[in-house]
Amino acid sequence: MEFSTLSVKLWPPSQSTRLKLVERMTKNLVTPSIWSRKYGLLSQKEAEDDAKRIETAAFAAANQHFGKEPDGDGSSAVQLYAKESSRLMIEVIKRGPIAKSDEELSILNKIKECDGTTLDISGEPRKIINADDAEKLLKFLKEPGNKYTKICFSNTSFGHEAALVAQPILSSIKGQLSEVDLSDFVAGRNEEEALEVMNIFSLALEGSDLRYLNLSNNALGEKGINAFGALLKSQYNLEELYLINDGISEEAAMAVSDLIPSTDKLRVLQFHNNMTGDEGAVAISKMVNNSPLLEDFRCSSTRVESEGGIALAKALGKCNHLKKLDLRDNMFGVDAGLALSKAVSAFNDLTEIFLSYLNFEDEGSIAIANALKESAPSLEVLDLAGNEITAKAAPALASCIASKQFLAKLNLSENELKDEGAIFIAKALEEGHDRLCELDLSTNLIRRAGARRLAQAVVNKPGLKLLNIDANYISDEGIDEVKDVFKNFPNVLGSLEDNDPEGKDYDEEVGGEDEDELESKLKGLEIKH
Repeated sequence: MEFSTLSVKLWPPSQSTRLKLVERMTKNLVTPSIWSRKYGLLSQKEAEDDAKRIETAAFAAANQHFGKEPDGDGSSAVQLYAKESSRLMIEVIKRGPIAKSDEELSILNKIKECDGTTLDISGEPRKIINADDAEKLLKFLKEPGNKYTKICFSNTSFGHEAALVAQPILSSIKGQLSEVDLSDFVAGRNEEEALEVMNIFSLALEGSDLRYLNLSNNALGEKGINAFGALLKSQYNLEELYLINDGISEEAAMAVSDLIPSTDKLRVLQFHNNMTGDEGAVAISKMVNNSPLLEDFRCSSTRVESEGGIALAKALGKCNHLKKLDLRDNMFGVDAGLALSKAVSAFNDLTEIFLSYLNFEDEGSIAIANALKESAPSLEVLDLAGNEITAKAAPALASCIASKQFLAKLNLSENELKDEGAIFIAKALEEGHDRLCELDLSTNLIRRAGARRLAQAVVNKPGLKLLNIDANYISDEGIDEVKDVFKNFPNVLGSLEDNDPEGKDYDEEVGGEDEDELESKLKGLEIKH
């Protein structure tokens, strides 16, 4: 057997690739780390501006390099692009945030909201809060007879002296507080000082009866959780708890589970982007198991594998009021998918479910689809991207999708559905689905027949804002056909910049079905509701 030799050009990168690099660098620049404690943490806007500047400079350098070797494949330009981006980003990290002088910026500009019930000092730019600043910002909380019930100290950096100023003020009003947001409030502090500040705030708020508590983006780890121990141990009526991007390890997750005395009233629990692992997931599952009113659960990007996934799935089986479930980007595997399908069958109130990049494969995905078909009648968002789903699972997926007439967003990207699977999905969407806004089947080995049927199935949906079928293997003729279908709605069809009209996969090289033959074969298929 002979295979044709393909000449692949690695340079220049697509616009979407460049934008993704900017997004990744921005995320790195605003994420608390050992570097940010030494040099300071950038604000979101400053990070975005720096990331764009870095990418532009790195691209220019790499492009100039590529111009000197136009006959090459561009690999050396790609390496220079990555190396230069890294070098410039390290320079920005070591430079730290560029804060305006006190003369240029009144500390009171930090106040986003101060209406008598809410004090929010999270405004831009990020500011190191000293004792004098704390006195000025918190003076409103000292007014006799004030009725403040909500405070937000996010996007700040309280030091030890500022915390000591805040302590008696917070202690004096803790009995009236119901919502406390201390996310990202020790940015750039060394570990010792950050832990001292957390402990001071914890003691000041101990005994408060909170409904909402947000401790996200503080790089807490187990030490940080224990520093907030006094506060956490006194909370019996929490309804919302956020511990996002907090370095929550297995030990830290266990500490959270052990410290909070009751989760009977918990409706929202979010642990996104942590280092939880299986043992940590088991600890979290104990909290979930004791949270019968849970409506919104997020445990995405937490390094949880099969054992932890199964534990979470079993605990979620008791959450009959769940409306939103986000478990994205873990390593659950098939067995955890099967376990989760049993819990999903009881989610009658579910409106959003995010299960992408969980390694469910066909078996787990089919089980989830079958369970969802019999539950969640008002489902609006379904995300099963990146689960190695093939055309084998398409009939089950199509049957589920056909029954979800409130569906607004459907994401099946980065799977292996090919034309056969795409046509099943298209068929499921043909009738009804007037609320569909976004459909994503990018990176699915789809060719001309599947792309055409998808376009025809959704083009007239009144609310459609995006059809993404990029990064597939659609021929030039197929691209023309799809664009013709969307000639009256060109802005609805997503970019096709990464489509590869000459793309091949192994099955087709050894002899797959002709596109027209496949479409003819599937033309009369019926989706079982």
